[in-house]
This record gives sequence, structure tokens and C-alpha cells, in this order.
Amino acid sequence: MSERLYLYPIWIRLWHWTNAILCLVLIISGVSLQYSNPEYPIIRFDIAVTMHNIAGILLTLSYFVFVIGNAFTPNGKYYKTQIKGLFESLKKQAVYYTVGIFTHAEKPYPVTKDRKFNPLQKVSYLVAMYFFLPLIFITGWGLLFPETNLTNVFGISGLHLTALLHGIIGFFISVFMFVHIYFCTIGTTTWSNFKSMIDGWH
Repeated sequence: MSERLYLYPIWIRLWHWTNAILCLVLIISGVSLQYSNPEYPIIRFDIAVTMHNIAGILLTLSYFVFVIGNAFTPNGKYYKTQIKGLFESLKKQAVYYTVGIFTHAEKPYPVTKDRKFNPLQKVSYLVAMYFFLPLIFITGWGLLFPETNLTNVFGISGLHLTALLHGIIGFFISVFMFVHIYFCTIGTTTWSNFKSMIDGWH
């Protein structure tokens, strides 16, 4: 039997659920703003704008909690990555996800007290949290305060470029979130990883 580990302190759990709810609000309101028929919107336009703006502001504040928490608590160590051997470890984990998991192979990188994430998780979380999220915030605030955008970028409206980038990054974050939810279902049981984010124990 695997060792029972307390890996998710209360601040991580509160941040995680806050983050998840705000992201869902942003995805739903963003899709409504971008793709719904103006005559039959998913959410009425003015309400969707307000929802999107408030959730975006709150997610920005939540992000600072995440960054500060990782800087001043032991949780930050789980995001440290060594470049040497990274490709091989990513390949090994990818093989496990595509083949090993269906043949009941042993996990190449089981969770331990010092390793909460496998290599693929670590890289994907680093990209999502330290690259995509800062970009979504910068472009989001740029749309909230359009006067801060460059007027022209290589002959393209700075505001249009900001909006395009915001939409593209939002799409990738949405994909990441739904893939993340799927992978949460392949723990010891379907619900064990979700339970970990309630009681803190893996």
C-alpha cells in the first residue's frame, strides 16, 4: 500500500478551488462574449462582461497568492526542474500515460514527500502557471484599460492584437484545465485525487 502523504495544506486547497471556480466563470463568460449569437446569447452581454471582468480581477489577486505562497512555503520546491535528463523523463512518463496505464505498469514517477508531480505534470504546470497565466493577465488588463495598449504594432491595431492574443491564450488555458480534470480521474480511484483537494491527503 502507498504511503499516505499530507501534500496539500489548507492554503493550497483554498487557492486551488478558488482558481478552478474563477477559471470556469471566465471560460463560460468568455465563450459567451466571443461565440454566442448576439440575439440568443449564452449569457446576456452586459452580464457576461461584468462576470468576466470581476472574475479576471479576482484571478489576478489569486495568482499573487500562488506566487507568494510558492516563494515562501515548501510548496515551491515541487516546481523546481532540472534540464539535464528532462527529455528522457518526459518520454518515460508519456509512454506510461499512453501505454503503461492500460497495461497496469508500475508508475515511473510515483508521488513521494519530495516529488508531488511527475515530469509531464511539472512542465505543464510551469508553462500554464508561469507563462500562460501572466500573459492572460497582461492582455486581460490591456483590454480592461484599452488606452494602455500600443496604438499600432507592425501595421496591426494594438488593441486587436491584444484581443487576439487574449483569446488564443484563453483557449490553451481552457484545454489545459479540461485535460487536468481528466487526469485527476486516473488516480488510485476515480475520485481519490479530488478527495485530496478536500482533505489534503494523497
